[in-house]
Amino acid sequence: MANKISDETIEYVGILAKLKLSEEEKEAAKADMEKMLDYIDILNELDTSGVEPMSHVFPVNNVFREDVVTNGDGRESALANAPKRREDSFEVPRTIG
Repeated sequence: MANKISDETIEYVGILAKLKLSEEEKEAAKADMEKMLDYIDILNELDTSGVEPMSHVFPVNNVFREDVVTNGDGRESALANAPKRREDSFEVPRTIG
């Protein structure tokens, strides 16, 4: 434990994140990163030999419904009030010259 983050690492992370950090912010970030790494070390000590790897805590099931047409093709009713019509489409004035 007792992970130590160097000043160079904090500078590099700041460059990658495109951040300009003050000296106080760098020290706070360094302390936070060290705490995170210490916590990860604690988690790594846990015995997970009987735990199945997973991507979610709860089971994820496909929630999509079956694709069934329920109202049919409404093309004719949609085009019934069209001011102008060309075959099965609306005809509109040209907008680009």
